[in-house]
Amino acid sequence: MELGFVEIIKVILIGIIEGITEWLPISSTGHMLLFDAFVPLKMSEEFKEMFFVVIQLGAIMAVVVMFWKKMFPFGYADKKLQIKKSIIMMWVKVVVGCLPAAILGLLFDDFLEEHFGNAVTISLMLILYGIAFILVENKNKNSRPRINSISKIDYKTAIIIGLFQALSMIPGTSRSGATIVGALLIGVSRTAAAEFTFFLAVPTMLGASALKLLKFGFDFSGAEITVLLIGMIVAFAVSLFAIKFLMEYVKKHDFKVFGWYRIALGALVLLISLLTENI
Repeated sequence: MELGFVEIIKVILIGIIEGITEWLPISSTGHMLLFDAFVPLKMSEEFKEMFFVVIQLGAIMAVVVMFWKKMFPFGYADKKLQIKKSIIMMWVKVVVGCLPAAILGLLFDDFLEEHFGNAVTISLMLILYGIAFILVENKNKNSRPRINSISKIDYKTAIIIGLFQALSMIPGTSRSGATIVGALLIGVSRTAAAEFTFFLAVPTMLGASALKLLKFGFDFSGAEITVLLIGMIVAFAVSLFAIKFLMEYVKKHDFKVFGWYRIALGALVLLISLLTENI
């Protein structure tokens, strides 16, 4: 694998795409696969499959940094260790919410990658969930959410959101998009849905990255290590801004704009795919 200037620029662009799309409900993996379809990275298919997952660790670290006080249950007060039970209980609910994706991921990850990692599937999923966002927001327009903070999320709600998260195993779905749609459907507020999505992302993406690394192995070349580091660092930096933007955005706006974006992008990709097949 040769790592020239052009390839470094491509990796930086991939990191930017990941940092933005991991948290906005528009599918990070879908966008990265689409980018690679039209501007291919000069890497082996095995490395790219691993890279497109492991790069998300950079985005995950941005969540940990920004939500550290809400995520870390231990602290000191008057020189005594303090344990915040509410945070520990939240993590238990997060683990419960992650179980469906973890189980199905172990069973079907390779199958889904092989059969659904293509432009047509991605475009269809972009459109389908774009329509879902618009329909759900219209449905909830005159209703009040029953859950307005993540502390009010119970185990039943966590497992239902986790089941929706498992749908994101199909490329183009969007992990955050699936979980947010599911949360909105069962009466969770936009802010709480987005925040719980951030919590879910940490163990989910750590597990997915570990699985991909184990499958790929740890025999990296210098160029491959450089690609991983550049991608994760860029994704981390961009994610800091993307997360802040989303949390401010959902306080005043709904998710329909993301729905329309998904539909437009999905239609464009589908059209390009059909035209290139016929040329």
